[in-house]
Amino acid sequence: MKFIYVVIGMIVMLFFITFSLENNTLVTLTYYGMEGYTIHLYLLIFISFGAGFILAAFLNVFERFRLSWKVKRLEKRIRLLKRQQPQGETLPVNSGGEASKV
Repeated sequence: MKFIYVVIGMIVMLFFITFSLENNTLVTLTYYGMEGYTIHLYLLIFISFGAGFILAAFLNVFERFRLSWKVKRLEKRIRLLKRQQPQGETLPVNSGGEASKV
């Protein structure tokens, strides 16, 4: 399996190298009359891709925290409902998968 990861990594690196060689033109970046910066096109694309990747990773972390908080809250509610339920009695389950109130 490690061999497959190495091969895929080499293919991705080959793509980045050939992409960089083909898109080596210089572009000038200006923003509302501020001083322009000259940068290679491939660097601009890689920086944009990296910034998007980092932003998506941060959003994923926040979504995971939100979902773990929701799971903890629901587990707490389940524990509370189990304590309130009389011994030996099971609650009927409706078609939606939720326990119906008796």
